[in-house]
Amino acid sequence: MKARPLRKAAFLAIVPFLALAALSLPSSPAFGAEKAAGDEPKDKKKAAVHKITQSESYMMIEPFYASIMGGSRPLGLLMVGIGLDIPDPALRERIEHEMPRLRDAYVRSLMSFAATNVRAWRQPDVIDMADRLQTVTDRYLARKGARVLLAQVMIRLNK
Repeated sequence: MKARPLRKAAFLAIVPFLALAALSLPSSPAFGAEKAAGDEPKDKKKAAVHKITQSESYMMIEPFYASIMGGSRPLGLLMVGIGLDIPDPALRERIEHEMPRLRDAYVRSLMSFAATNVRAWRQPDVIDMADRLQTVTDRYLARKGARVLLAQVMIRLNK
C-alpha cells in the first residue's frame, strides 16, 4: 500500500526536471539538426528516381504475357520482359509516344509464338523469340534503329 505514495512522490519530483529540459530544447524540427546555408526544404528537393541503367538510350518495357495451350486448355503462362536500346533521341521520343501500339504488336506476335512454338515440357527458343520481336520492331518503325534486348523469359505452369 505504501508503494503508491512513493511512486507518486517520485513522479512529482521528476516533473520539474522534465519541464526544464523541454524549455531548453532548440526550436529546430529535429534534435541535433542544424540547417546548412544551402539546404532546401524537403518538399522542394527532387525525389530519387530508380533507374535500371545509366544509359539514356535504354527503355525498359513492362513484361508481356501469353497463354501456353495444350490441346484446348491453358497449361500455363509465358512471360517475356524486354528493353529497347534506342540511340536516336528522335526515334526514342516517337517510340515513347507510340508505345501502346508497339506493345500490342509485341503481344500479338508473342501470342502467336506461344501457340505454335512453346510447349510446357521444354524451354522456349529465346533466340527465335528475340529475332521475332526484333522483326516486329523493325517492321513497326519501318526502319532499323531500335535494338530489342531480351531481359527475361519465364514459364509458369498451372497445377
